Amino acid sequence: MSWREHGATGGWRSLSLKPVPTGWIPSVFQTMVPTGYTKLQEERGLAMADLGPKPDGNGYRPDPPHLEVRRHSDRVARTSVSLSDGGDVRYSETEPMLPEGTLSGEEGDDEEKEEEESQRPPTRNMPKESPLAMALQIVVPFLLAGFGTVSAGMVLDIVQHWDAFKYITEIFILVPALLGLKGNLEMTLASRLSTAVNVGKMDSPIEKWNLIIGNLALKQVQATVVGFLAAVAAVVLGWIPEGKFQMSHAVLLCSASVATAFIASMLQGFIMVGVIVGSKKTGINPDNVATPIAASFGDLITLAILAWISQGLYNCLDSHPYASSLVCAFFLSLTPVWMVISSKHPASRTLLYSGWEPVITAMVISSIGGLILDKTVSDPNLAGIVVYTPVINGIGGNLVAIQSSRISTHLHFHSAPGEVPEEAKGCYYPCRTFCGTGANHRSAQVLLLLVLPGHLIFLYTIHLMKSGHTTLTPIFMTVYLAAALLQVFLLLCIADWMVYSMWRSGKDPDSFSIPYLTALGDLLGTALLALSFQFLWYIGDQDSDVGD
Repeated sequence: MSWREHGATGGWRSLSLKPVPTGWIPSVFQTMVPTGYTKLQEERGLAMADLGPKPDGNGYRPDPPHLEVRRHSDRVARTSVSLSDGGDVRYSETEPMLPEGTLSGEEGDDEEKEEEESQRPPTRNMPKESPLAMALQIVVPFLLAGFGTVSAGMVLDIVQHWDAFKYITEIFILVPALLGLKGNLEMTLASRLSTAVNVGKMDSPIEKWNLIIGNLALKQVQATVVGFLAAVAAVVLGWIPEGKFQMSHAVLLCSASVATAFIASMLQGFIMVGVIVGSKKTGINPDNVATPIAASFGDLITLAILAWISQGLYNCLDSHPYASSLVCAFFLSLTPVWMVISSKHPASRTLLYSGWEPVITAMVISSIGGLILDKTVSDPNLAGIVVYTPVINGIGGNLVAIQSSRISTHLHFHSAPGEVPEEAKGCYYPCRTFCGTGANHRSAQVLLLLVLPGHLIFLYTIHLMKSGHTTLTPIFMTVYLAAALLQVFLLLCIADWMVYSMWRSGKDPDSFSIPYLTALGDLLGTALLALSFQFLWYIGDQDSDVGD
C-alpha cells in the first residue's frame, strides 16, 4: 500500500493497492470532474497568499493599516453574526451567496474602493464543464434517485392494501405533499449549500458549520409546520367531496404527517450535508449531484416511515386512543427549540421569517396532486397508477431541481440581485431554454435527453420485479413516455422563466424556486399520468390485475 501526492499545494491524495490493477479507476473519475473545480482551492490559497506585504527577516508579515481595520471589522461582524445576541443585523437573502465586490448598494469613497480592489483576490469565474463531464456527473445520481423512486412506488403499491390506507384514504392525499418535502426542504437545502460551496462561502470552518447547523434547524421547523398543514389540507380535501368527518382519523393524520415529516427530514438532512461536504472535498460540482441524491432515498424513507407510523397508530385507535394525540404534541413541542437554534445564523434567521411562502404554497399544490391520486386510486380500473406515480413525479422533480440550481449558481456568480443577463431580458419563449451555446442551455438539453432512457430503465425494473398492475405493452410505453417527456419539457421551461423572474425581483432562487418547481412536477406528473391511464382504459388497454 502506498500513498501518492499530486501537486505541491494541497493536491488530492489517492490510495492505491498494488496487488490489484486499479489504475483505470482514477482515470474514470478524473473524466467526471472538470479541471476547474479541482483547482478552486489552490487558486483561493494562492490568491490569499499574495495579499499584504512580504514578511520581514523574522518571518513576520505586517498588515497595512487599512487592511487591519477591515479585518478587525470583519471579525466584529462575524462575532455578531455567530452570537446573534438580538442586535439588528440587516441581511439580504441573496447577499451572503454573492462573490465579494458584486453586491449592490456599496458606499464609500472612490479612493477606499481602489485600495480595497488592489488588496482583493481576483474575481473567480465559473469553471468550464464539457457536456460529457456534465452528463457523467448527472447520470449516476440520476439513476440512483430513479431507483429510489421505483422502490418508493413498489412500497406504495404494497401498502395501499394495508388497513390504514384502505379505511383512511386521506393518507393518499398526504403522499405527494410529504414526498414533496424533499423538494421543499432537502433540495432547497442542497441548492443553497451548493451555491455557498461554489462561491466560496464554506471555506471558513466557522461559517461552514454556522450555515449547516442553522439550515438544518430551519429545515426541522419547516418540516414540522408543513407536515401539520399538509394533514389539515388532507382532512379538508377529504371532507369536502364526501361530507364525512371523524375526529380520530383527523388526529391520526396529523400525528402521522408531523412525525413522518420530522423524522424523514432529519435523516435526509444529515445525508445531504455529507453529500455537499464530500462533493466539495472531491472536486465534484455539487449542483450536479446534490439535488438528485437528496431525492434518491427521500421518497423511499418518507413513504416507509409514513406507512409504518400510520399503520401503528391505526392499530392503537381502539386500545390506546390517546396515542395519536401524544405523538403529535411531542413533535410540535420541539418546534420552539429548533426556532431558537435556526435564529443564530442570519441566513436561516431571514428564511425563518420570509421563507414560508414557497414552502406552504408548494404543499398546497402537492396536496391537489394528492387529491387526484386519491380519486384515481379509488377507481379499480386505474389501480395501476400507484406504482408509477412516485417515479414520474420524482424524476421530473430531480431533473428540474438540477437545472434550477445551476441557473441560480450562474446568477450568483455573474449578476447582482435585480439584474439579469441580456439573453434573459424580454418576453420568455421556449427556444430560449434549449437553444444556444451557454452552459445552462447545454444542461437543459442534457437533462431532456435523459428522460426517455431513464424512464425505460425504470419501467423495465418495475416489470422485472413483477410489481405494478399494468403490462408493458407498446401502446402503454408510448403513452407513458410521452407524458413523462411533456412533463419535463414544461418543467424546464417554467424553471428558466421562474428563476430569472425571482432573481429580477430580488429573491434568492435557491430558496424560492425549487419548492414551486417540484410541487408543479408532482401536480403535472400525477395529472398527466391519470389522463394517460384514462386514455389507455378508453382505447381498451385494460389489465389492472397484473401483479396482484
